[in-house]
This record gives sequence, structure tokens and C-alpha cells, in this order.
Amino acid sequence: MDLGSIGVWTFAFDGQPAGEVREAAAELDELGYGAIWFAESTGREALTQASLLLHATNRLTVATGIARTVGRDPAVMALAHHTLTEAFPERFLLGLGGHRSPKQEPGITGAGDPRPIDTMRDYLDAMDAVPGFSVRPRRALAALGPQALKLAAEKTWGAHTYFVPVEHTAQAREILGPEALLAVELPVVLGHDREVARARVGGGFRARHYANNLRRLGFTEDDLAGSDRLVDALVVTGDVDAVAKRIQEHLDAGANHVCVEVLTADSQRLPRAEWRELASLV
Repeated sequence: MDLGSIGVWTFAFDGQPAGEVREAAAELDELGYGAIWFAESTGREALTQASLLLHATNRLTVATGIARTVGRDPAVMALAHHTLTEAFPERFLLGLGGHRSPKQEPGITGAGDPRPIDTMRDYLDAMDAVPGFSVRPRRALAALGPQALKLAAEKTWGAHTYFVPVEHTAQAREILGPEALLAVELPVVLGHDREVARARVGGGFRARHYANNLRRLGFTEDDLAGSDRLVDALVVTGDVDAVAKRIQEHLDAGANHVCVEVLTADSQRLPRAEWRELASLV
């Protein structure tokens, strides 16, 4: 499986008709991007959407960023993973996330609850226990903290990180070791609309594990309130050259692959013009 060094990450497929999603995916394939990463949010179930995208494309990797473990039996997840991998060899990467039991909120563990990291380890073990498969297809784990990164290196192909500065990429590579995949999401605003960038940073803290991760990296409570320092560390604003520079910084810090998330004032719009503009980097 070859993801290339640059891919696309998007929330925007969920709000679009299936036909337009297929057209956009086919164009991304033609533009040369190595992978399409998409969220599982409110619009479509992730593995069904992966099938739609795989059928619409010929070459690139389709990756879930992420398929949620909460609400999915691990055996069912494993069977779906094998089905898509068999149908599209070396083109589907299952990115998993949701390190908690169904009743837990992200970043919150109540008294008597299992640790989210233990919940995820048990889930991966249960996937591996499904009989009848001699080869386990590749998967990645959404990981931010040291324990999650260690689990990603131990039980999966590697880690998919989200909402992180370059400093985190360097630390993640050190924890993962030299062989594991490190696929980093990078938010991008083409132009200088800092309000779009600032809104993205503010929205990221709806899940506490992102804030906790940034605190580990030395960001203060004032930063988490939306400082320019934090916005600039997490989101690239500017032209294609500015995006290229930040991508290279992540690659130099140890990423194998950077998936660019284009942000616009209209979050429901497919940013196809921006994807075309950024394709020069590929």
C-alpha cells in the first residue's frame, strides 16, 4: 500500500449527493493525490462510504479518518475490513478511533470505567480473534498521547494524528519507531481568512483529548482560548508555498504522509477548486 506523501482529508463528503462525491473522488484520483481520508460524522456510515469512494477511483488509497469503534461489534468491523481489502487490494486503509466504552465521552473516564486505551486494546484483540483469515489487512489507529501511539505501533500499521502541530509529529515518530506509518492531518486555509482558521481551532476543543494533547505540548490555557500562537501552530493560512512549507516540516519531523484538510467559510461546499490548486504539490 502506497499512500504517497500527500493526501486529502475532508468532512465535506457527508453533505453532498453520492453522485457528486463520486465525481470529486474521481478527480482527486486524476490529480494524483495519494489518498482520500474522510470523517465519519453525521452523513454516512464510514465503511459504506469507503466502498462508494473505492468504486469511484482507480489508483489512490481510501482511508477512514476515522471509523468509530463505538457501536460496532469488532467482529463485524473485521469482516467489513477484510471484504473491502479483498475487493480492492492494497487500496483500503481502515483508520480506527473512539478509545472509550459506549457510555464515555471523549477524554473523560468515570469511576469504575475501563481506561479508553484498554478498551481499544481489547477491541483490536477481538478483531484479531475473528477466525478464517491468514493475513490481517492493514489498519491504523487514531492516536495522540504516548500510550495510544505505543498501542498503534504494537497492534496496527501505525498512527493517524489530527489537530497537531509539527512538534507533536516529531514526538510521535520517536514513540512509534522508524517503521510505523505516521499520517498527519493538516488544516489549510488558502488565503488569509484567519477567522476561518480561528473557528476551526475553537471547534477542535469540543473533544477534550485534543486540548489535553496540546497541554502536554506546552500550550497554556491562554493559548487554548484561541491565541495567535495556537492558530498558527495548527492551521496553515496563505498560499500554496506556505502549505508546501508546512507539509515539508511535518515530513522532516517524521511523518510519512500528510493529508490536507481544506477549510473554507462554507463548510458544506466541496473545496474542489482548492484541491486543484494544491495538486501542484503532488
